[in-house]
Amino acid sequence: MDDRTLELVAISASVAGHCQPCFVHHLGKARALDVSEEDLRKAISLATKISGVGDQRMTDFVENVLRTGEEGK
Repeated sequence: MDDRTLELVAISASVAGHCQPCFVHHLGKARALDVSEEDLRKAISLATKISGVGDQRMTDFVENVLRTGEEGK
């Protein structure tokens, strides 16, 4: 994997993992590698969508456990 792609992956992981220092670090590295603003925004958008789905599924899970009392499943 080339360095530019690696930094885009790292940016996506930082956003999805809600790691602000990681995001700032990898954004700086990506900009130093001349990654385009368009590619940065695509990586961020994808991570936001993935993270949002995970957040919603966790919310649904928590509500189901609270409603049914099925903690072990």
